Amino acid sequence: MNTSLITKGLPIRKSKKSSDRFYRLFMISTDFCLICGNQRYEISVSSACHILTAKKNSINIIASTDRLETCATILFIMLTHLRTFFTHRQSLAIGMVFISVGFLFGNWATLIPYIKQKFDLNDAQLGLLLLSFPIGATVMNPFSTFFINRFGMLNTTIIGLILLATTFVCPVGASCLALTSFSLIIVGMCLSVTNVAMNTCVTSLEHQYGINIMSTCHGMFSAGLMFGSIAASILRGMKIEPALQMGAIAVVITALVLLLRPTILGIHEEKIIEEESGGGGAKFILPKGALLLMILISLCTNVTEGTMADWTAVYMRDIVQTDDYFIGWGLAGYSMFMSLGRFVGDALIPRFGGNAVLRTGGIIAALGITLAIIFPYTITAILGFTLVGAGVSCGAPILYGSAARVPGMAKGAGLATMNTFSMGGFLAGPVLIGFISKSISLPFAFSIVAVLALVWAFLVNRVKLY
Repeated sequence: MNTSLITKGLPIRKSKKSSDRFYRLFMISTDFCLICGNQRYEISVSSACHILTAKKNSINIIASTDRLETCATILFIMLTHLRTFFTHRQSLAIGMVFISVGFLFGNWATLIPYIKQKFDLNDAQLGLLLLSFPIGATVMNPFSTFFINRFGMLNTTIIGLILLATTFVCPVGASCLALTSFSLIIVGMCLSVTNVAMNTCVTSLEHQYGINIMSTCHGMFSAGLMFGSIAASILRGMKIEPALQMGAIAVVITALVLLLRPTILGIHEEKIIEEESGGGGAKFILPKGALLLMILISLCTNVTEGTMADWTAVYMRDIVQTDDYFIGWGLAGYSMFMSLGRFVGDALIPRFGGNAVLRTGGIIAALGITLAIIFPYTITAILGFTLVGAGVSCGAPILYGSAARVPGMAKGAGLATMNTFSMGGFLAGPVLIGFISKSISLPFAFSIVAVLALVWAFLVNRVKLY
């Protein structure tokens, strides 16, 4: 059988090997497509293709009947894509912005039990306090476009990250509950602007170089979340003052941003263009049909994500009663597999389909939460939360991508509506968990999240996902 790489305007080198089945790897526009027998799997790793073809002008793929080699081929493409990302200076610079934001949030999430103990809050009161953070983000979100268009996405990203790192010191250092709540609102506002700006930078890089790095950048955020929670756990075990901890992190991140500034400023500047109301822009619409089912699934995944982010450390301290060194390790395990899931998502989703990946993810997430509830010990709880991270990792890429492709819907309308309801789930979830925990118990509240994971696993059978 002949195995070949077909590219646009590039030589083709062939290798021959007899086999009943064969693989062909070729490029369609800027995407790879893997064909195994009669099966066709699209893999969006154009940057890897560009690097490989630019250096060698050809790739030899050996035919095989071994499914393990098929997986190895996909893994090779994924690793090549990551290598391209980490060797591209501007992509890596923006990736460091994402990992910095995740690192800050990981530190804060691990310090939530400290805030609860400091002000002697019950779970319901803590849930209301945590609502301050997303309230600030929601209030500022409509103004993010103004700041980006006024100061530029690059400067907004740089200044926004410095302000975010600085303001994160305030909630842990505040002397009263009201000041803590106000500080969280300010942090949320800074995060909202920085989030839109840095994602706009990613989009600009993708357009500028014809690469796909959005999923990888979000994987960097999850990696930062993992490293931040581990670092905070170690520092808490060492009895380091939280305000001093966050202050030192702010200094380091500020220095990092200033170091990356020349590279970031080399990215092509873009502005966010808001379409006229009659131009078919992204508007909120009343969901129905396939979009309604997607939104219901999204609510389940976002409640799960919000609960894990805000309550994992509290569960480790109050229920597992683990040592201070391990309070953040549940969130770290969750974040690590969230990150890995997003890194491999570009290979898994085309290989198995969005429905199968999300269905399996729901079952895995439910099993993980169940494990943490039934066996509330340090190792089993960390393992359980790790499984939740793996299960929920591909939810956002699949659902947002599917919402943007709902047939018969104006461009962007499905995505805008999905984002509105998703934010609602992320906001309301941790608050509801707090009230349920106060009324009954935190393990019971977590069991409801496990049920929601099974609900989304059931609902994916009734809608086409991409």
